[in-house]
Amino acid sequence: MTARGSIAALMTCMAAAAATSPALADSVPVGVPLEAVETTLGVPAPQVATAVPMPVVGAPEAPVHHKGDLLPTPLLPAVPVATDLGLTKVASPVPNLLGSKETDGEGTLESPATTVVTRTPGAVLGAPLTMPDGSNYGIPNLTAPKLGVVAPDLVGSPSALLGLR
Repeated sequence: MTARGSIAALMTCMAAAAATSPALADSVPVGVPLEAVETTLGVPAPQVATAVPMPVVGAPEAPVHHKGDLLPTPLLPAVPVATDLGLTKVASPVPNLLGSKETDGEGTLESPATTVVTRTPGAVLGAPLTMPDGSNYGIPNLTAPKLGVVAPDLVGSPSALLGLR
């Protein structure tokens, strides 16, 4: 490989790494454009800034085989999904708060960034047959089938702060 080929390969790798880095972000910051409200209504519009969460799917739980069961448990595994809810801030001017221009202020509503983890529902299914029975010439016996749903989970601690300046 020549020096020119090595530099070209290095530049290609760097470009690919730079192109994929925004896709790996936990959230994408977004400013909400509300300038049209100001021009249309003639009132000061609030400033809204937030982040769009980018969910990251984890590895599903591995099914476990138990002695005496024909099917693994859970048959349909739950899949974890995690995301970061980014900082959200809404700020709006509050004119004539106490009836005079000297008391003009700004009201804010802010939600700090937090992580939310969820898990999809899963399913447990039991076969209507037992394992082969030696006392019954190797023929499986009938049993009541079992069916269950693994409840979904949602774990997080979102909060909000209200302020007036």
